Amino acid sequence: MSGANGFGRFFGGGQPDSAASEMPPLLRPPVPPQGTETPAAPIPFRTGRVLEPPPQRAESTVVEEPVEEPVEESVEEARVEQPALEPETVPDVEAEVEVSAETETKPEPEAEVVLGPTGRPMPVLPDPKPVFTHGNARVISMCNQKGGVGKTTTTINLGASLAEFGRKVLLVDFDPQGSLSVGLGLNPHQMDLTIYNLLMQRDVTLDDVVVPSGVPGMDLLPSNIDLSAAEVQLVHEVAREQTLQRVLAPAIEKYDVILIDCQPSLGLLTVNALTASDGVIVPLECEYFALRGVALLKTTIDKVQERLNPRLTVDGVLGTMFDGRTLHSREVMQRLVEAWGDQVFHTVIRRTIKFSDSTVAGEPITSYASSSAGAESYRDLAREVAVRCLDA
Repeated sequence: MSGANGFGRFFGGGQPDSAASEMPPLLRPPVPPQGTETPAAPIPFRTGRVLEPPPQRAESTVVEEPVEEPVEESVEEARVEQPALEPETVPDVEAEVEVSAETETKPEPEAEVVLGPTGRPMPVLPDPKPVFTHGNARVISMCNQKGGVGKTTTTINLGASLAEFGRKVLLVDFDPQGSLSVGLGLNPHQMDLTIYNLLMQRDVTLDDVVVPSGVPGMDLLPSNIDLSAAEVQLVHEVAREQTLQRVLAPAIEKYDVILIDCQPSLGLLTVNALTASDGVIVPLECEYFALRGVALLKTTIDKVQERLNPRLTVDGVLGTMFDGRTLHSREVMQRLVEAWGDQVFHTVIRRTIKFSDSTVAGEPITSYASSSAGAESYRDLAREVAVRCLDA
């Protein structure tokens, strides 16, 4: 070995120019005397750095300080930093049962009241009751001394609507103009027998004059201009006001409803119709001039009821040609309700071109335009008439 201490090859004992010769020599620490404890001296390393011994931890520190506390603190800090989440709620069955019980016991809110065109709540109108046997007809006159208010149109379409509900109906054309007959497709000038012959000739029976109307369940007693002569000839007859009542007596046991289309006047023919009737329906155009004549009509009805026909009643007043877009129509309807009260039908007939088209076609609107608003209005009128008069 080379070097003074025999380690020159590894710890600097080589040539003076080598890098190992620059390292300090390895010194041995002095040996402490026996019986004394000295702290361990730092051990030099070949790099020249001194390695300090690791610090000794007291046993009490290890025992007293739990290891998991820092972990819990870090977890708590993380929980604080994170946004709070809503806890999952478990459905409370008992609470749901209580809530459902409360909702069951609470009264249901009342339905919103729907006002009709007359300004009154619109009732629910059921279909007429089915009829298995026919007879004991109710005679109803369509009466108004003003013309053009919808008497003939109402007679045709109300009769057809009642026939749809299973009633057997007879229409009586008691107007010399013959509008009812024309409206059902008949030519008044080609008729051999009319209601005039039934009134004035005793050998003519009801079955000889009645003709089918083209609507199942509805027949027609036609008329033409000859009827105008009957008003003059009946003046000299005994009990001239009961002439129509006498000739319609056989029809009472064959039909459920008899509708009479009166002429626009308060003459002898109209008095005959009122005397033969059980009730009166007053078609009234929603117009000022039509409203003025109702008072005179009411006076005539009262006189017939007092002197000739005590069973006569006003079944209802029907507003026709109603146009809710105009203030005038609404005001006339309001005045009508104020004057007649509950006798005004809830059903109102509105203006529509379908009525004119069905008249040209010679059939009711219920078959010409079955789904139109006019057809539905007359079906509602038939339900209301049945509730008031037929099924009561």
